[in-house]
Amino acid sequence: MDVLVVGCGLTGGVIARELAEQGRKVTVWDRREHIGGNMYDYVDEHGILVHKYGPHTFHTKDKSLYDYMCRFGEWKEYKLTCGAMIKGKFTPTPFNFHTIDTFYAEKEASALKVELKEYFSGREFATVLEVMNADNECIRKYGEFLFDHDYSLYTAKQWGIAPEKVDPSILKRVPLRFSYEEGYFDDEYQMMPKLSYVDWFRNLLDHPNITVELGVEALEHLSVTAGELLLDGVSCKIPVVYTGALDELFGQSEGSLPYRSLRFEWRHEDIESKQPYPVTAYPEAESYTRITEYKKMPVQNVTGTTYAVEYPLMYKLREGMEPYYPVLTEESQRKAAVYKSMAEEISNLYPCGRLADFKYYNMDQALARALSMISNIRV
Repeated sequence: MDVLVVGCGLTGGVIARELAEQGRKVTVWDRREHIGGNMYDYVDEHGILVHKYGPHTFHTKDKSLYDYMCRFGEWKEYKLTCGAMIKGKFTPTPFNFHTIDTFYAEKEASALKVELKEYFSGREFATVLEVMNADNECIRKYGEFLFDHDYSLYTAKQWGIAPEKVDPSILKRVPLRFSYEEGYFDDEYQMMPKLSYVDWFRNLLDHPNITVELGVEALEHLSVTAGELLLDGVSCKIPVVYTGALDELFGQSEGSLPYRSLRFEWRHEDIESKQPYPVTAYPEAESYTRITEYKKMPVQNVTGTTYAVEYPLMYKLREGMEPYYPVLTEESQRKAAVYKSMAEEISNLYPCGRLADFKYYNMDQALARALSMISNIRV
């Protein structure tokens, strides 16, 4: 073994493949019993392909990243559409002119659409924060309606805070559309695997220099003592690419890094459709945030429908949870920077990925990050 890679998700798999093609013998460990990390998918007992850890679609503006994904499997175009249920009615997200038509009387809707076009002349989008801060009362009330009935409620549940404590400034990136156009992303390349993500990972890891060992808890073998990386209690001399949570590798010596986790409640109904959009937010529901209906991503010609209801909760170590979203605060980012500095003192340790970097990555961002790491690894 020339290199040890901890984690068999997108980051770990891509780094393992690139090093293997350089002639390195790479061993990949993953504590789960499957490859693919959070992109893992499988066919359920009803014959529907589902994503165990929440919905994943690949989208990017970068053709080189698109080409890389195409090296290891066939893909088909898939443009994700999302929605929300507000006051008992479905509307597309990002919110658009359909939203206005749904919640306003015809005369008021027509006037609001005209005013938005004039106020944000030449623009296709604005953030909800911009709309809420407009000096036009009609426009401002529209933004406040969306904030009160969607953004504040959804954000409060997602991050575990009271709705009245949601700071509108954190929503400065959330767009509103000034048209009837639908679609969650605007990237040129949007797709899903023709077969499955697991099939793509099998091809990625299919190299004579890669050995995958599943069901291995890396932290039972790796530790850090006096600034040195140990493997089974002995000084580790080979490079270790680590994609797990960095605080856990260091025994949370500087305190724990906060993550939000998710609990999925899986359901199947003998109906053709649960909701009009594959992924739909339910901001006014009591405790869950969204529902993903998997027969629609990708579209599958099956009877009945399987869907997952998402309940967010705070991640707790050693309680069988998965850390999904880093909770980014001044304190947590300060703490993460300390762990990063500690890792940089260990010459053969290479943290990389969503957990190790304490950052939220889309799939294309995770891929780009993994590819950029290759040249740094000294074997």
